Amino acid sequence: SRMSTHASSHQYFISRPIYSYPDFNVENEHFRQEYSDVDMIREWLLSDIISGVSTGLVSSLQGLAYALLVSVSPVYGLYSAFFPIIPYFIFGTSRHVSVGPFPVTCLMVGSVVMTLTPDDDFLVPLNISGVNETTVDVEAREAQRIVIACSMTVLIGLIQVIMGLLQVGFLVRYLSDPLVGGFTTAAALHVFISQLKTILSVPTSSHSGLFSIAYTLGDVLRNIKQTNTADLLAGLMTIAVVMTVKEFNAKFQHKIPVSIPIELIVTVVATGISYAVDLESRYGASTVRSIPRGFASPSLPDQGVFWKTLEPGFSTAVVGYAVAVSVAKVYAAKNDYAINGNQELIAFGISNVFSGCFSSFVASTALSRTAVQASTGGKTQVAGVISATVVMVVILALGQLLEPLQKSVLAGVVIANLRGMFLQVMSFEHMYAHVDRSSVVLGLDVGLLTGLAFEICTVVFRTQFPTCSTLGSIPHTDIYRNVKGYKNIVEVAGVKIFKCNSPIYFANIDYFKEQLKKAVGFDAVQVFKKRNKALKKIQKLMKKEKLKTSKENKGFEGEGDVVRVGPGERADLHLDWASKLPVPVNVPRVQIHSLVLDFSAVSFLDVVAVKALRLVDEMVKNMESLSFFDEAVTKDLLFLSVHDAVLFIRRGEADGSLQNPALRSVRSMSDTFTVVEYIHSTVRPFVLMDYKCCLFVPRGWAKGLSPQWVRCRCSCPARSQWMTD
Repeated sequence: SRMSTHASSHQYFISRPIYSYPDFNVENEHFRQEYSDVDMIREWLLSDIISGVSTGLVSSLQGLAYALLVSVSPVYGLYSAFFPIIPYFIFGTSRHVSVGPFPVTCLMVGSVVMTLTPDDDFLVPLNISGVNETTVDVEAREAQRIVIACSMTVLIGLIQVIMGLLQVGFLVRYLSDPLVGGFTTAAALHVFISQLKTILSVPTSSHSGLFSIAYTLGDVLRNIKQTNTADLLAGLMTIAVVMTVKEFNAKFQHKIPVSIPIELIVTVVATGISYAVDLESRYGASTVRSIPRGFASPSLPDQGVFWKTLEPGFSTAVVGYAVAVSVAKVYAAKNDYAINGNQELIAFGISNVFSGCFSSFVASTALSRTAVQASTGGKTQVAGVISATVVMVVILALGQLLEPLQKSVLAGVVIANLRGMFLQVMSFEHMYAHVDRSSVVLGLDVGLLTGLAFEICTVVFRTQFPTCSTLGSIPHTDIYRNVKGYKNIVEVAGVKIFKCNSPIYFANIDYFKEQLKKAVGFDAVQVFKKRNKALKKIQKLMKKEKLKTSKENKGFEGEGDVVRVGPGERADLHLDWASKLPVPVNVPRVQIHSLVLDFSAVSFLDVVAVKALRLVDEMVKNMESLSFFDEAVTKDLLFLSVHDAVLFIRRGEADGSLQNPALRSVRSMSDTFTVVEYIHSTVRPFVLMDYKCCLFVPRGWAKGLSPQWVRCRCSCPARSQWMTD
């Protein structure tokens, strides 16, 4: 190869033989790597087994912990960590997500459960020493709570399946990262407050709806003197140790082969201490107590719960899917494969319907659990099946060993895993603020809808009042920028370059017109009316012979005003609108002869914008199919860049092909004095739109902003229609 000797070209040239693939391999001694599909499957299977065991242990402990958020017995958390995995293995498209409970969706279900099962509904009389008192029937309350949680889970699954079948997975795109981030941060605060009562082991009432988080916090503070010291110490130590080790894992993830399973270690140690010291009997610690061995019998959901939980069920379905797809996309991008959003909806929907019939609550995914599965070598959903096997072993054989475990330890595990949700708000604090406050004050479901409505209104407002600017040229370059943003910039003489940075549609077309009118410095409609009025007055003066042509001086005679005319017996009477007219009409000055509309940032137009601007969107071939182009309106007015349009205008000025638009021709007919107007453009328009060409060209009597007139007699009905418009 050799470099070009021309200093300004900066080119290089390559000379090489023509290679076939075998010749290239032979000449360069290609090493053939013998690596079969069997070897790859064997390697992946080993990695999936190691990853599945680690993830299964973490899933078991998180299931126990997240059951507290749903306000059901911890054993149902184990069921929820097992049943959703099998359907997702069959129908899912992500290789890496760990399916199971997620704290935000668990809390959303738990808030509904608490609302529909208040303690007052389960009071039973208690006769002690002749004194009539009441107590809560805990068993009946727990049974009803799991029915509601499971029925709502089935409803969530049905909603997700229907959305997937309708191919509406794209709707999740309206949940932007700031919206989801703000919502999950607010949910993390709800989770934190809800777990305070477990850490302190103090009694609280059930609250939901507006200001529920404040009421719960008030109950905690009011009963803080009843704090159990053993539970408090266990919870605080769990939070400190788990967060410290997780930070260590994150900092040295590339140096240690496997992340330290700190939740498992803490749980085993805490269970051993509680069993050895007998914390429940000696210090009144609150423990898990009972974890039945085996699975619960399958049951159908309570259809009566569907209507009571429809609104929060829809919100939970959308949030669960949005979080799961977000996590799945991250790992799909890292490992170079694609996921199907609608198929993911169906997969999670079927998982929730299936697991809801087996005493499980809503499933999604958790970033921390998925990170464990991926970091320990998980390659496929076989790791998920292995993790489900580990959870099944815990359910069938090891569950009872965890009965001495303090609930405050589980609450500490939950709180420690919220660290990432709290930290994300620091990156985009200003964007999260609104939805954070809404979800904290109004509750999770109402707060999510409020944040979504605010986001949509923001987008609508920004497009309704788009940013428009006048562009100027950086001298001696083809670069055009906003004239207000640079000092060393000049506007092209006689040319106005106008740019709109938004779609143009019915809501902002009037604003666009106003901004364009300000940019060009005149109102095209007003200019036309004034000029038309002047022409009519000139016609009347000519009829009364108060104003007539003079071949000697090539102009009008009368009242001292002269308008030059061209040669010939039937002369064209040219009116110079920049000069004084022979009639008392104040015609606005037009300082430009060409207008360039930069629509490179205009993504779409609606029918209202097309009608108002006489623009046709999309590609040139669409214009051809609509017979848009003709002899007068040609493709020559379409340009790929602003600079192309400006150079075209300058070339037209230089060779005279660009007609002077400031001239209006009035042809006087000797017998009837009927005036025929042949009016050229007030402003000749040029429009550019990079690879999406749009053109501003009126057809007939135009209704656009900068009309290009065609021949029309005074009596033409189109004129009155145009004047009205």
